[in-house]
Amino acid sequence: MTLEATIGTTIGSLDLDVRLEIQPGELVALLGPNGAGKSTVLRTLAGLQRLERGSIAIDGVVVDDPDSGVFAEPEARPVGVVFQDYLLFPQLTVLENVAYGLRARGADRRTARASAADLLERVGLAAYGGQRPTVLSGGQAQRVALARALATGPRLLLLDEPLAALDAGTRTQVRRDLRRSLEAFTGMRLLVTHDPVDAYALADRVVVIEAGRVVQSGTLADVTARPRSRYVAQLIGVNLFSGVVDGDIFTSAGGASIVVADASPGEAFAAIRPQAVSLHRERPHGSPRNAWASTVDDIDSLGDRARVGLDGPLPLIAEVTVAAIADLELRPGDAVWAVVKATEIETYPA
Repeated sequence: MTLEATIGTTIGSLDLDVRLEIQPGELVALLGPNGAGKSTVLRTLAGLQRLERGSIAIDGVVVDDPDSGVFAEPEARPVGVVFQDYLLFPQLTVLENVAYGLRARGADRRTARASAADLLERVGLAAYGGQRPTVLSGGQAQRVALARALATGPRLLLLDEPLAALDAGTRTQVRRDLRRSLEAFTGMRLLVTHDPVDAYALADRVVVIEAGRVVQSGTLADVTARPRSRYVAQLIGVNLFSGVVDGDIFTSAGGASIVVADASPGEAFAAIRPQAVSLHRERPHGSPRNAWASTVDDIDSLGDRARVGLDGPLPLIAEVTVAAIADLELRPGDAVWAVVKATEIETYPA
């Protein structure tokens, strides 16, 4: 049994049209820039946002289908949610927080508390059961929120940016703890995140959405090996262009011509690593086949390396040594030549 969801809804300028399938035991990371629709997908699956079109079925049971008039309220869905800010009830003890969902669904106080105590033991926080959430660290609060989400025995677990509220110093350890805590959950898991490190550490598969549409899916290694959107390219630091190959010429959507090697004809992407872009004050001798007159837009130093933004017929990011910047005496606004070998450009079908 699986999650099968076709999610269609319009909120303001966002027109969301996303299809998702998740298998039991699988953790899928939903990646995308701000405003792409990630949180709307999560809210729709949780029943906090109604579908306008499409349907959602969990283990074969339809919980939302506007055409059929079916809509299951959040509490009637086999869904658990860990919210970004955890949303623990400050007036309740940690034990009562975890027991809350069971009590809301009709369990008696003794049964709910016993189940909550067992879950707190599993996440290593049994000693905090009688305390208020204010005494918890960020990582501990996350584990309590996870225990509360799991208490009702959901088949689908939704995690909304579960590490975003943590400082960088604790995120690595908490990510490791979260991975261990999730290993025992056999249902379907969806992680909403903007951080590829979270996806790499936790997810079996990633789905990338932009402007309400799925633009790429697969393992993180597959997605990053051949990015198909500017967002993914920026995540991994690659220059990416869409266009058409004819012979050994790739013509970008912006009209720039790039000489490529061993490319198949037709619509394609061209990826250029910043490290493959060399910079020169004068056009190099020997007439290299890919040389563009450009203007330095900005320079960002990264240790002993620097990333140089270039405006020109082909907007590029070049990565060179700080020593090279000094030797060339580069400043924003300076004219340079950007050079890339044809063999350093990877092309693949669009």
